[in-house]
Amino acid sequence: AAAVGFLAVSSVISMSAPFFMGKVIDIIYTNPSEDFTESLTSLCALLSGIFLCGGAANAVRVYLMQTAGQRIVKRLRTTMFSSIVKQETAFFDKTRTGELINRLSSDTALLGRSVTENLSDGLRAGAQVSVGVGMMFFVSPRLATFVLSVVPPLAVLAVIYGRYLRKLTKITQDSLAEATQLAEERIGNIRTVRAFGQEMAEMEKYTNKVDYVLQLAKREALARAGFFGATGLSGNLIVLSVLYKGGLLMGSAYMTVGELSSFLMYALWVGVSIGGLSSFYSELMKGLGAGGRLWELIERKPQLPFNEGITLGKDVFRGALEFKDVEFAYPTRPETSIFKDFSLSIPAGSVMALVGPSGAGKSTIISLLLRLYDPISGTITVDGFDIRQLNPLWFRSKIGTVSQEPILFSCSIAENIAYGAEDPSTVTAEEIQKVAEIANAASFIRDFPKGFDTVVGEKGILLSGTSLSCLTITNILLSPVPTPFVTSALDAENEYLVQEALDRLMEGRTVLIIAHRLSTIQNADFVAVLGQGRILECGKHEELLANPNGLFRKLMQKQAFLQNNDTFALDLQSREKDILKENV
Repeated sequence: AAAVGFLAVSSVISMSAPFFMGKVIDIIYTNPSEDFTESLTSLCALLSGIFLCGGAANAVRVYLMQTAGQRIVKRLRTTMFSSIVKQETAFFDKTRTGELINRLSSDTALLGRSVTENLSDGLRAGAQVSVGVGMMFFVSPRLATFVLSVVPPLAVLAVIYGRYLRKLTKITQDSLAEATQLAEERIGNIRTVRAFGQEMAEMEKYTNKVDYVLQLAKREALARAGFFGATGLSGNLIVLSVLYKGGLLMGSAYMTVGELSSFLMYALWVGVSIGGLSSFYSELMKGLGAGGRLWELIERKPQLPFNEGITLGKDVFRGALEFKDVEFAYPTRPETSIFKDFSLSIPAGSVMALVGPSGAGKSTIISLLLRLYDPISGTITVDGFDIRQLNPLWFRSKIGTVSQEPILFSCSIAENIAYGAEDPSTVTAEEIQKVAEIANAASFIRDFPKGFDTVVGEKGILLSGTSLSCLTITNILLSPVPTPFVTSALDAENEYLVQEALDRLMEGRTVLIIAHRLSTIQNADFVAVLGQGRILECGKHEELLANPNGLFRKLMQKQAFLQNNDTFALDLQSREKDILKENV
């Protein structure tokens, strides 16, 4: 409101200048023989003061609009990020990360600029056009009517141009999002790109993407050139019309020199302001094109609740899990059924190992347990409560996970360890060091020059696989009642360190182990064998192993065969090295 007030003051003062200039000219030309020094000096001094106030008001307007624009962009980005984070997992399966990043950065800045700084300039130009036209009619209605006959066709052209630019901006932002997505994926996986020697191919792909963006920019530039050329021409025609018609009216004694000068300056102001309106309209259409993409996402309601539902008290929450007649298919592949009549019961405080062939759906069970997806039919209960009744935010805070591919954030080791706590800001250095000791992570952390303050890099890329696994275990140690999801892809020595940390972690807790290495499940209370979308076998490790025709025994035999082959290959390599040394 204050910015609009200062805008009005500066515009009124600016538009009063031609009127007073005309008066000054009339004083000079109507009294050529008299001494007009005193009256001219006082009038110019008054005008200087008025113009000074106008300049100050304009400066304040620019400052207020600039800061308002940054506040709007900040609100847009926080609202946008909150909306993105609240969406269900299926939304991210269908939406590209690069597109979301582009909306969060480029689109918000474009919309924020178009509705603040650009809006301020547009309002100023609009006010100057309105006041200028009004003063033109005040000075000479006949001349104003003649001059402004050029405006209607210009307005029609502006509407056509605006619609085209708005549509073009949306296409451009979508294409820019595709280029951002490509760059984000390739840079994030630069080691894979380099390992396959695909640098040149990826450069060519990105060049093709930005070339298309360039082609769209050229189309926009062509449209802008035509529109701004037309508005510039109209401004010059207005001035030429003033000189022609005004000269005729002066010859007929309908106007004085001062009035014609005032009218001409008003006409110039109107011409310049029409150019400003053209720029404002162009930027506004671009902002609306970007805004449409933003509102679409901000107003999108997640299909799964974010922070709604009941929470269980400590006396009720024990961790007994049950899957009953669950049927599920991923939303992106509804025709491919993952589970059909899947049932599994896990008593509170027990350790359940889930094994099965690759692609059987072991990891999908964890996704359903975390309620990243809802089953098509059937129920998943915790202590007898359907998880659809529970508050997902609360429920996930009670579950800790150690994934097959541990991922850390690009911050310090201490911050990554504290991430699993309900309130990371309250975790002390002593608590962080304690859980690092439990997870067998303290020794290698202290080997770093900066210790717990060491930055691990994006996705923990600067750490080894063992270090990543141990650090992932530490952040779930700070979770209140975690139910870890465990897989392993380590060598035997490092697997032992991780397994030892997990054994400490699993005491007194409900644990579901997703086992890719069957050696990790020997200490489990129960083993469930998954296949064909349901549980095929379930029982104790020894019982299942004793069944000669069982799937579990076949899986164990298969892995034992592979491990023996690996050992045989290692023995051959060591013998080859010994022979080479002897020959040397």
